[in-house]
Amino acid sequence: MFFEVGGGVLRAEGSTAALEDGEPYAVRYAIELDERTRTRFVHVWGRSRSGPRAVTLEADGHGCWLVDGRAAPHVDGCLDVDLESSALTNAFPVRRLGLAPGEAADAPAAYVRPLDLGVERLDQRYVRLDGGTGNQRYDYTCPTRSFRCELAYDAAGLVLDYPGIATRAPG
Repeated sequence: MFFEVGGGVLRAEGSTAALEDGEPYAVRYAIELDERTRTRFVHVWGRSRSGPRAVTLEADGHGCWLVDGRAAPHVDGCLDVDLESSALTNAFPVRRLGLAPGEAADAPAAYVRPLDLGVERLDQRYVRLDGGTGNQRYDYTCPTRSFRCELAYDAAGLVLDYPGIATRAPG
């Protein structure tokens, strides 16, 4: 869910639950983006077998990050956040990049691991595949995780299909 906070700031809130290596987890999040769809603030609350956790990320919009108030140079250069099993967070770079069909771009993200809420760099690449009308399709690769799939978004930039994570129900 997106809603405008004011001055072009967008806020997204949501939750997700899944299994990682057989261990269940749930996360709840609040994310603020600036008018150029760059992540500026993230708060994630998580619960797994090891108990409840929380982490806060702050970004200056130019690639410098704080994690729980401490400098995080290992994710410097990232403009986006990525949350495991969230179809929403990949929509941020798709929207921000505004790629034309056939164009490609790297969009590394500050990745929040679901079980311990640790933060690491996640290299990602998007290649727009469609002909530029209606829905948008992207070849998405994440070499850090040896992952590749085709993502589909509607004209508003909301996910239609993220294989293994989300498929929008018809209607």
